[in-house]
Amino acid sequence: MNTTLSNVQIMDMEQRKRAQLINSISGFRSVALIGTIDTVGQTNLAIFNSIVHIGSNPPLLGFIMRPDSVERHTLSNIMETGHYTINHIHQNMYEQAHQTSARYPKTMSEFDATQLTPLFQEGFVAPFVKESHIQIGMEFKERIPISINHTSMIIGEIKWIHFPDHCLSEDGFLDIEKAGSITSTGQESYHTTQLLQRLEYAKP
Repeated sequence: MNTTLSNVQIMDMEQRKRAQLINSISGFRSVALIGTIDTVGQTNLAIFNSIVHIGSNPPLLGFIMRPDSVERHTLSNIMETGHYTINHIHQNMYEQAHQTSARYPKTMSEFDATQLTPLFQEGFVAPFVKESHIQIGMEFKERIPISINHTSMIIGEIKWIHFPDHCLSEDGFLDIEKAGSITSTGQESYHTTQLLQRLEYAKP
């Protein structure tokens, strides 16, 4: 048996059920923790599963920020300081990482709430996650409003990266599976990965 749903049927679904379906149907996604800090030193940590590659020259990553109709601490901190970090999640920390999605007040740092450790690198204002095996320091470059659903794409330039030596191939390929990075579907499902094969660059 298979199920077919029209757009009308999808839109008629109960809101949370529809959100679960659409969040999971796009497939496996990268998932990471974004670390920020405001101008008075209050840290913030939040999980995001919408991080995407934008380009390599300059090295750019983007992620989707939900509508700021409510207070978005990650967004406000990025706008204040111009910097943030992206930290991969592995099997030994995914439950703590997931907990950062809870709505804590601005005065409560998710680092403290989840017992993850803020790590500051010299010359970089935003906190990294010490427990993360792959850490990326970002500088904010552009906010692109998406009018159809009032979200925004936040684009930043990579300014600093840290990863285990054994994960980097001679050709520059970073094997994130060797670092234990996990992936996600939907809003609360987490998965490990298994490499099938690394193929050569395709040519006609």
